[in-house]
Amino acid sequence: MKLLENKVAIVTGASRGIGEAIAEKFAEQGAHVAFTYLSSDEKAKALEQKLQSKGVKAKAYKSNAGLFEDCEALVNDVLKDFGQVDICVNNAGISKDNLLLRMSPDQWDDVMDINLKSVYNMTKHVIRPMMKAKNGVIINMSSIIGIKGNAGQSSYAASKAGIIGFTKSIAQELGSRNIRCNAVAPGFIETDMTHYLKDGEGAKAYIEKIPLGRFGKPEDIANVCLFLASDMGNYLTGQVISACGGLNI
Repeated sequence: MKLLENKVAIVTGASRGIGEAIAEKFAEQGAHVAFTYLSSDEKAKALEQKLQSKGVKAKAYKSNAGLFEDCEALVNDVLKDFGQVDICVNNAGISKDNLLLRMSPDQWDDVMDINLKSVYNMTKHVIRPMMKAKNGVIINMSSIIGIKGNAGQSSYAASKAGIIGFTKSIAQELGSRNIRCNAVAPGFIETDMTHYLKDGEGAKAYIEKIPLGRFGKPEDIANVCLFLASDMGNYLTGQVISACGGLNI
């Protein structure tokens, strides 16, 4: 039997990178997948068809996780289309890096809305059906930057650190309802968001700081999420798993 057989998962920001890898991994393990995207209808349709080819139900929803009303409508639509919500992966995220002296209020707010407020928005709406079912898993995507900080990324670091505090609090609030909430803190993963680090002249300097000596792959993070979403992780809640190749040692 597959690890997520007949579970229904929502994955936000899944049209590329880590979110796409999570959606694929979940579908391979038998989960029906509802995923969100913001820009490319073509990419979303292609992923929808790819997931469906694995023998599960899958549907793309154009939805902004940073908007409370969008998240409310999304969860209602998923309940109508799929009948339940068992897993929610809050993966949507952006970065608008800048030194604080140069950072505009709009840049700060955009990062907070998409990275942090989105986690509140989605969690607020998925916990109702989860509480009714007395079962659920919430996985929040933090970052090694939320743990260590990084010059030029104060907004990104603050948003990802906020996710950690939120995760621990929600785990305490909902544990008695059999709802688990954990966070994953990826290190440097090969995605569109980090390509400039991988391909730039400073790549060697970053890699030298990683004990495993390499950047991670999106699938590495998807595997951690699969563990947390499945019964293999059924005694973990309120935890932050730093999937960073040892960078956080």
